[in-house]
Amino acid sequence: MENLLSIITFVPLVAAAILALFLRGEDAAAQKNAKWLALIATTATFLVSLFLIAQFDPADTGFQFVEERDWIMGLTYRVGVDGISILFVMLTTFLMPLTILACWDVKVRVKEYMIAFLVLEGLMIGVFVALDLVLFYLFFEAGLIPMFLIIGIWGGKDRIYAAFKFFLYTFLGSVLMLVAMIAMYVDAGTTNIVELLGHDFGTETVSVLGFQIVGGMQVLLWLAFFASFAVKMPMWPVHTWLPDAHVQAPTAGSVVLAAILLKMGGYGFLRFSLPMFPVASDMLAPLVFWMSAIAIVYTSLVALAQADMKKLIAYSSVAHMGYVTMGIFAANQQGLDGAIFQMLSHGFISGALFLCVGVIYDRMHTREIDAYGGLVNRMPAYALIFMFFTMANVGLPGTSGFVGEFLTLMGIFQVNTWVALFATSGVILSAAYALWLYRRVVFGDLIKESLRTISDMTTRERAIFAPLVAMTLLLGVYPSLVLDVTGPSVAALLDSYHASLPADAAGLRLASH
Repeated sequence: MENLLSIITFVPLVAAAILALFLRGEDAAAQKNAKWLALIATTATFLVSLFLIAQFDPADTGFQFVEERDWIMGLTYRVGVDGISILFVMLTTFLMPLTILACWDVKVRVKEYMIAFLVLEGLMIGVFVALDLVLFYLFFEAGLIPMFLIIGIWGGKDRIYAAFKFFLYTFLGSVLMLVAMIAMYVDAGTTNIVELLGHDFGTETVSVLGFQIVGGMQVLLWLAFFASFAVKMPMWPVHTWLPDAHVQAPTAGSVVLAAILLKMGGYGFLRFSLPMFPVASDMLAPLVFWMSAIAIVYTSLVALAQADMKKLIAYSSVAHMGYVTMGIFAANQQGLDGAIFQMLSHGFISGALFLCVGVIYDRMHTREIDAYGGLVNRMPAYALIFMFFTMANVGLPGTSGFVGEFLTLMGIFQVNTWVALFATSGVILSAAYALWLYRRVVFGDLIKESLRTISDMTTRERAIFAPLVAMTLLLGVYPSLVLDVTGPSVAALLDSYHASLPADAAGLRLASH
């Protein structure tokens, strides 16, 4: 099948256009039609993406399914996937039908709600398949708009504040990336990402505002991209927008934000920072290591002090993304494999945890931990599902959470044992806050009168969790499902990376690799 990537990218956008242009009214029938069209479109996108993964050749480390067309003003529409990006496309298409099912009970401006999620899906897929700087930037930035609307219109009581904070943090970081992209075009004469991967950006010392910048243009470009991707991840200390956004976002918005949108930062490091600016990445890796280690410990401690379930899980996400950035800049096979695996695993686990919060929030309309207790007495199925994903979040062996953390820690241990030691304490802290949350919400006697009539999960809710449980277990016991796809592309990236480093740095890193 030709044009697979364009089909996957634009089916949700076409469905959003159909909803916007042809569906009228706010009656129950119109709302139902909007939900069904969104579910059919996202499911169709997932089914088409199965063709993509079935035809993908992991042994080919280049870009596959490449499409090139003349676009506007001399720009080229260029898309393709390799062993790194294809799994993020699959994660997105897999989760979006479940997200639509999760917001089946929404009653306010249903058509617009479904349009926002459909547009968001198309733009997120676009980020992962774009092979042109301008195209990447457009998809990367445009994705802010539907999420801004989802938080700002359908969020909680402080939704306007959270929406603007989310937008301004992520947009301002990306402005520097745009400046860097313009500089790259001027230097290389192309916006083709494939060609830029082989371009040598200068490392001669330059003077900026009287300061001597060692590493030259590479360091300046690296810092500009870092500003954007670090906010998107989000890394400490530019993570403060995330808890507010999660607390105010509706459940489905939190799922997409945690499971997919955060991964764009990690993907950006893999696609741009490491392969295009290897010398700068090597020079500044210690900075990333310690920022990541601080994030793991600090945000885990902050999570322990939270009274709101969503805020606790949001801080947990920041901690888990710390393992990702450590693994990426460890620049060895275990580190990169672990970082990609951790991002995919976190997509399933964090998405499921926010859905767990949504299940009881829909019934009780509060996320305060103290409002619950003893739910196992009334909701045994819910207690089981919540326990499973709590354990996966902690990194229990047999779940996907263990594989990602173990590989990233193994990767960083080869490069910096002190950072590895510091970061490993995060595993213990994650057990502390996750089990503390579970005990307070699920265990104990059912003493609160308001909880005595609470009902267990519905068939629809169980159907949403079933594929998430299956993937978390499958990747936990059979990680080769991911590693066989990513391995050759990661190895090729590392070979190119180490070959680009000065002899002394490359020798040091290759010894650890």
